[in-house]
Amino acid sequence: MTDLNTIARNYITAWNESDAVRRKALLVAAFTSDVSYRDPVMQGDGHEGVAALIDSVQQRFAGFRFSLKGEPDGFADRIRFSWNLGPEGAESLIEGTDIGVIENGRLKSVTGFLDKVPAQ
Repeated sequence: MTDLNTIARNYITAWNESDAVRRKALLVAAFTSDVSYRDPVMQGDGHEGVAALIDSVQQRFAGFRFSLKGEPDGFADRIRFSWNLGPEGAESLIEGTDIGVIENGRLKSVTGFLDKVPAQ
């Protein structure tokens, strides 16, 4: 049985890791090598593509951290979980929900939705 909590935690941990060397191992644990990531503002493929997205988010939102919002749920080979992004210990400024396809305990694809974004 697939542990949805572990999959969601691995995802969040990878997005929070700022050290590229440590993140590489986290990407392998969280995503298949041919992962596909899509959301309304960015997309990337494979571990290198997702790493570039993480770098971009960390540069744009320096000091912000991702956290899980609620509990993940899913069925068959699908997972849905929500997340927060903001300064550690403060209210989140950005929130989203991601839907993933699971293969062998890792995410093969992720489609992200932004539920809360700051006014531009």
